[in-house]
Amino acid sequence: MTVQSRLPVVLLWHMHQPQYRDALTGQYVLPWTYLHALKDYTDMAAHLEAIPGARAVVNFTPVLIEQLEEIAQRATDHLQTGSALPDPVLALLGPDPIPRDPAERLELMRACLRAQRKQMIERFGPYLELATIAETLATPERIVYASNQLIHDLAVWYHLAWLGETVRRADPVATALTTQGRGFTEAQRRQLLELVAEQISAVVPRYRRLAERGQCELSVTPYGHPIVPLLLDFQSAREAVPTMPLPQHASYPGGSERAAWHVEEGLRVFMRAFGVRPAGCWPSEGAISRGTLELLDRTGFKWAASSTNVLRGSLSLTNAEVASDPLAFNRPYQLPGTSMSTFFRDDALSDLIGFTYATWHGDDAANHLVNEVAQLAHRYADSPNHAVVIALDGENAWEHYPFNGYYFLRALYAGLASHPLLELTTLSECLARGIKPTALPHVVAGSWVHGTLATWMGDPEKNRAWDLLCDAKSAFDRVMRIGALAPGQKAAAERQLALCESSDWFWWFGDYNPQDAVSQFDRLYRRQLMNLYRLLGIAPPETLSQPISIGRGAPEHGGVMRRANA
Repeated sequence: MTVQSRLPVVLLWHMHQPQYRDALTGQYVLPWTYLHALKDYTDMAAHLEAIPGARAVVNFTPVLIEQLEEIAQRATDHLQTGSALPDPVLALLGPDPIPRDPAERLELMRACLRAQRKQMIERFGPYLELATIAETLATPERIVYASNQLIHDLAVWYHLAWLGETVRRADPVATALTTQGRGFTEAQRRQLLELVAEQISAVVPRYRRLAERGQCELSVTPYGHPIVPLLLDFQSAREAVPTMPLPQHASYPGGSERAAWHVEEGLRVFMRAFGVRPAGCWPSEGAISRGTLELLDRTGFKWAASSTNVLRGSLSLTNAEVASDPLAFNRPYQLPGTSMSTFFRDDALSDLIGFTYATWHGDDAANHLVNEVAQLAHRYADSPNHAVVIALDGENAWEHYPFNGYYFLRALYAGLASHPLLELTTLSECLARGIKPTALPHVVAGSWVHGTLATWMGDPEKNRAWDLLCDAKSAFDRVMRIGALAPGQKAAAERQLALCESSDWFWWFGDYNPQDAVSQFDRLYRRQLMNLYRLLGIAPPETLSQPISIGRGAPEHGGVMRRANA
């Protein structure tokens, strides 16, 4: 069978972490960026490197790229000059003494227990023993009995558990520390810190090399990970949910200009990091609208991608029968008057990886997915314009898999790459082989979460967060109009505004996330806004000192919150 007659299959891994640095202190409040770099971005590169026939699209958000670069540089600077580390959990590997304040010690010890229980704590006997002891002492009354050695040993195991499986199997430092089990010295902690810094520093260069040798296509998201349809028009949220309550503000001030800024700045950061202009864009959360696709087309992108749920709603506006036709899916579409193709991920197949296969044997899960895609190859045998896109986060699912998904991912890449009916490829290669997009007259604004924008707007807390942002943007506009800032100050304020416009703040508000996590993001968001006002030379309004969330969140179940498809 020729390549042209095989069904193209594209794995798209979206790499994103919001800005976890406290805008007022400069310290990282949450460690997820460097931990996912250590565990997931490292492993995902290694799996591609290990299988020459493997191909994938890897999407990087610019705000993630900048965090990776900053954390890597600050860790390297610490090792060379002794400067401060950027994260309090990472700092436990350094030489500085553990704080004596009981509340600080309690927070640090609890932080070292934030790992998936079965796959990341119970897997390692010494870590489980230390965690069991720590759990009995992790109260304000008992924390005084927790020794410095206990907290340091926990910190070592926490970082060992967050190592990529490919690193754990190959690195002698990781092997030696794992074998020792406890009683780690300052010198050994430094060895582990050196390993952490090395792995984080290597992330961007590794993917750049993979792209240069043709094993992965790199794509980008608008700079701060904003929901572009909502920046352009709050009313777009009602296209999929007509009764959705909207914020008090009728629209986001200057939203069209801000959306264009995020796209252009995202391209600038991406090209500086990877040296090439990306052909494709994964809009934040796969959220698209007519205006979003037209903006990306004007900017010069060749492809964008979203969700089957969005496509189904869009097709229904034209013809309900078409929306129920299996042949209408797993193919690209194009808005009239544009030249960009939009692909829509197969939600069912993608969600099998995100939510189902973690409890399966890795080989069985991979074989099942390959067989499911092979069935689609038979269905589309007479159609040269179909391509199956499987897209999901490249980080969040794997901590629920045994061995960080090692066996599943190896078997999946090998099975897809060698199957006679399938061609494991990239989206740009799909277009290069001549796949023709179908006309899409209408687009219903939505995202890869249920095909709507309800994850970011509609709930009273989400809408309140938008109103606070609109107030800050109005203040920004007033200061810009009078020209009160020097060029450097203006650029800093504009960048800070972009961080405030991130989708992630709005995602967390509502009644379905653990309240502890909601409170952390609530505070981070309000401090981002406070810093914007200060950069504008304006006293932050008193409203920003009050929490947005009223405590309706779900109870915390332990471990790391697993975002649903986001």
